[in-house]
Amino acid sequence: MISDKARKLFEALDLDMNGTLTREEVITALRTKGPSLAAAGDLPVWGLTDADDSSALFDSADQNGDAVLTLEEFAAVVDRRFGWR
Repeated sequence: MISDKARKLFEALDLDMNGTLTREEVITALRTKGPSLAAAGDLPVWGLTDADDSSALFDSADQNGDAVLTLEEFAAVVDRRFGWR
């Protein structure tokens, strides 16, 4: 089951709105939208990371190694890491 918070964060990070996340999208979106997402309570403040940490998050979520994240892959990691599930 995917938490509502993970779904909302995924949609915020999906800059091209194609239903998947690329490494570049995750890095760019966390850098540009991260502070406002944290202020709104949609991302833990400690979830604000630099490019290396964002890239590591991407790698840990990319379970099948296809260089894109589906909502399911993304939620499996962020729900656990952020304590949303």
